[in-house]
Amino acid sequence: MRRPVVGVIGNAHRIENRFTVQMVGERNLRAVAEVSGAVPLMFAGSPEITEVGALLDVVDGVVLTGARANVHPTRFNTEPCAAHEPYDIHRDDVALALSEACVARGVPIFGICRGLQEMNVAFGGSLHPEIREIPGRMNHRMPRLENGEIHPDPTVVFADRHDVALTPGGAFAKILGRETIRVNSLHGQGILEPGRRVVIEGIAEDGTIEAIRIADAAGFALGVQWHAEYDPQRNPINRALFEAFGDALRERRRAA
Repeated sequence: MRRPVVGVIGNAHRIENRFTVQMVGERNLRAVAEVSGAVPLMFAGSPEITEVGALLDVVDGVVLTGARANVHPTRFNTEPCAAHEPYDIHRDDVALALSEACVARGVPIFGICRGLQEMNVAFGGSLHPEIREIPGRMNHRMPRLENGEIHPDPTVVFADRHDVALTPGGAFAKILGRETIRVNSLHGQGILEPGRRVVIEGIAEDGTIEAIRIADAAGFALGVQWHAEYDPQRNPINRALFEAFGDALRERRRAA
């Protein structure tokens, strides 16, 4: 049986403020290839050149990666604010439609950070642009130096920062073999209200939603707020998730 193929969504980006490109972080590609055992295939986060139905005829699963851009507030009936830019409305178009289509078709889908947020919005949920502004919440954004620059050491940026309590007997607890895990934190936006069919399976110490599944999905349909693509080759939590995703890919291929 040939290796399954996983579509990994791209992000709009400009190089030298002149050249428009679609970009995927290499950690995502390596996690799919080296841990899930699949061939990663980047696709454009643009509806003009990516047709969801045609894409799902080609791939065996989908990863919605993290990204700097926030989901546009109009997607959940909220007014946009310049302070919460940048946005990537074209990726919104593709990712939200794709979330519903994957669940409907039983195509395994794994949402990471922005990907979790997209899955929630696709099923009618809402987001808060700055979780840290909610009373009692911690700052979930990536660590920075005193001058405001991002910390130069990736081991500091991606270090585990808080615990997540998992639903006993839930999908995550079964995959990970435990009910409490510790994860990294690199996000500003987060789930405010869960969408229909969105089942909360992991909550941070401050109440932030960190892990979800889509109820009654025929295939793997999980999302995490942390960056699970970071070092899954050695991190046991992230490794187990990408391995479970890989198992779901192969199971679907065998059944096809």
